[in-house]
Amino acid sequence: MRSTVFLRAATIAGVVLLNAALTPAFADTVVVSADRMVDVLTGRVVDHPQITITDGRIAAIGQSAAIPPGARHVDLKGMTLLPGLIDMHTHLTSDPHFSGYRRLQFTDNFWTVVGVANAQKTLEAGFTTVRNVGSANYDDVAIKQAIEQGIVTGPRIVPATYAIGATGGHCDATELPPSVTVSRPAVANGPEEIRATVRKLRKYGAEVIKFCGTGGVLSKTDTVGGQQYDLAEMKALVDEAHMLGLRVAVHAHGTSGIKDAIRAGVDTIEHASLADEEAFTLAKQHGTWFSMDIYNDDYIMAEGEKNGVYKESLEKERVIGLKQRQTFQAAVKAGVKMVFGTDAGVYPNGYNARQFVTMVKWGMTPMQAIQAATANAAEALGRQADVGAIAVGRYGDLIAVTGDPLADVARLQSVAFVMKGGEIVKAAAN
Repeated sequence: MRSTVFLRAATIAGVVLLNAALTPAFADTVVVSADRMVDVLTGRVVDHPQITITDGRIAAIGQSAAIPPGARHVDLKGMTLLPGLIDMHTHLTSDPHFSGYRRLQFTDNFWTVVGVANAQKTLEAGFTTVRNVGSANYDDVAIKQAIEQGIVTGPRIVPATYAIGATGGHCDATELPPSVTVSRPAVANGPEEIRATVRKLRKYGAEVIKFCGTGGVLSKTDTVGGQQYDLAEMKALVDEAHMLGLRVAVHAHGTSGIKDAIRAGVDTIEHASLADEEAFTLAKQHGTWFSMDIYNDDYIMAEGEKNGVYKESLEKERVIGLKQRQTFQAAVKAGVKMVFGTDAGVYPNGYNARQFVTMVKWGMTPMQAIQAATANAAEALGRQADVGAIAVGRYGDLIAVTGDPLADVARLQSVAFVMKGGEIVKAAAN
């Protein structure tokens, strides 16, 4: 009797499993239509687009087709669709209102909470993917994991964890006396120590490696242009990262540091403020991308002193801000490949789109600026199969704005609709 019951139960279970295998899984489908769509791959505008997204990825792109049975329909009348935007240089766990020594009033994990709030602001501003190029305590990995588990809301994050730097350099703590010890797990000197640090950061979740090749603005004691790793150190870092399948971003304002970083094989130059014609030529020869944060000078000079920015940093910004914009203009004219990177965290996260107007003012067309934050950024990340365009197979990451952002790129500062992976994050007002 007992064996008969077990046999019957096993038979029923087998039938259930067989039916489950033969029955197709329910496919969640949503169709998004709008007045226009910016096709960043062709540089064209498409009228009356209809985007079909199934299980989070784009399944079809058409115009005025029948809505599939059972599909949800989102009709964005009067709006222009664009791919979800990508910011290649963010610091989600920073808040510029607490700059300089003001940061010291908070416990270490305060910045994790700041990062959670900033992740949501960034996504709601239309940035569905970010590259976070520097964060303490592996906070960017933690926030990425929480987003992927559906615990908090935010963009797709490509984390760098700690930024690697030399002792006493821009990525070290130089604002405190010797009696105060500050943990800097990614301070490394010499090729072998640098290689070991790359391995450690990858072990704990880094998907891109960021290092400081020259001095910076917001560090208190160094010079902006001074080189802080030599070519051999840079090459060791880049070779190790590339061997491990990671791309490399370098913080580099100074001319010699920029050129040595390009020779070492880095993938993106962050800031690139003092790049010269030789640097432009090298970048084009090596396929190196420039990521230039040319808006934040406005914010630093207007709000920095009030926010506690070191006076030494304000003096450096007065020197470097205009020069960086002039370099950006020259680099665009020279045909250097560009991605969109804001250094959000130096100014408030969520304000990322303010940079589009500045990029257009200093030499880009609106389409070029949008492509820098979409197709170009996806290519620089090596993630063209997933993000950066409205194209079949890529994630259903869409944003919409009223009117035409190619006529007025400032419209990207007021994103009305955000979808990530086929799920509505921010619904358009009726």
